Amino acid sequence: MAPPELDMNNLTGPQKAATFLLIMGQEYTAEIFKNLAEEEIRKLASHMSEIKYVPPEVTRQVMEEFVRSLESNDPLMVEGQTFLKTIMKGSLAKEKANAIYKELEKNKKNVPFSYLEEIDTAALVALIKGEHPQTTALILAHLRPERAAEVLNGLPTEIQGDIAMRIAEINRVPIEIIDEVDETLQKELAGRGDSASTRAIGGISALADILNEVDRETEEGILSSIEEQKEDMAEEIRQLMFVFEDLIKVDDRGMREILKQVETQQLGLALKTASEEMKEKIFGNLSERAAGMLREDMEVMGPVRLTEVEKAQQMIIRVARDLEAEGKIVLAKGKDDTLV
Repeated sequence: MAPPELDMNNLTGPQKAATFLLIMGQEYTAEIFKNLAEEEIRKLASHMSEIKYVPPEVTRQVMEEFVRSLESNDPLMVEGQTFLKTIMKGSLAKEKANAIYKELEKNKKNVPFSYLEEIDTAALVALIKGEHPQTTALILAHLRPERAAEVLNGLPTEIQGDIAMRIAEINRVPIEIIDEVDETLQKELAGRGDSASTRAIGGISALADILNEVDRETEEGILSSIEEQKEDMAEEIRQLMFVFEDLIKVDDRGMREILKQVETQQLGLALKTASEEMKEKIFGNLSERAAGMLREDMEVMGPVRLTEVEKAQQMIIRVARDLEAEGKIVLAKGKDDTLV
């Protein structure tokens, strides 16, 4: 399930403090934890474990409120659980840190459908393909995008578009319904060997994340199906998706970070169908020697399968998304998502 979106207008004091500590980094947080009571650490840790993405505007406002200055409004992408493991080791006694972390893990297990992350993909497809499309959409909307993409790929082609549209149209679902579906699914699996009244899940953004992970044929099939019924929705989804040509918008420093992790052969394949602008962006961020070698490789490269080109492009996109998750680069999606 996607992490809750941070909204400065709705953040409590502890949530702001947790956000501030994630922005400041591990060493700073470890020092702060040394001066806090166990209950204070427990409360902060609970909030920090839920945060994976801090939007630029929230970063700016939190920093202004805490230190009245801001040097960068780049978005921060962090893995709260990993971060917590590191800082707790540096600031708490081992027994106390383990106790807090076990409590967080226990709470995490209560997240609806979280147990499906560990089930074999083929088994999960077999489990849910007979469910009503709305139920399937509800389940997929709770999974990690890459996990949901694997399952969506495995479902019958004729129902993929319908399920995708239902994911996009999900907004808020009564918690009772989510719990009922969750409980039913757990019972079915067993047979085979919060105070809020609703929860925000799914939506167009969630579907875009899922489609970023499926193969090109599945992606186009689903988008075409949606476009036949709701052209505006299909266009909105495309705007949110990240494609290879969007790498043009990555700044030169970020592009060099990406290129460090890509082999020349894969790069040459990926550029086979790229625009001239994209090619110049790549060449411009390589050393003169590396750029020359790449041009030579591309000149002698014979015909290749389109699937190989797309696979190379997807590999580079995955590198870029991993770097974004580490907070090392910023990615923009769609023609209207411009970095300033």
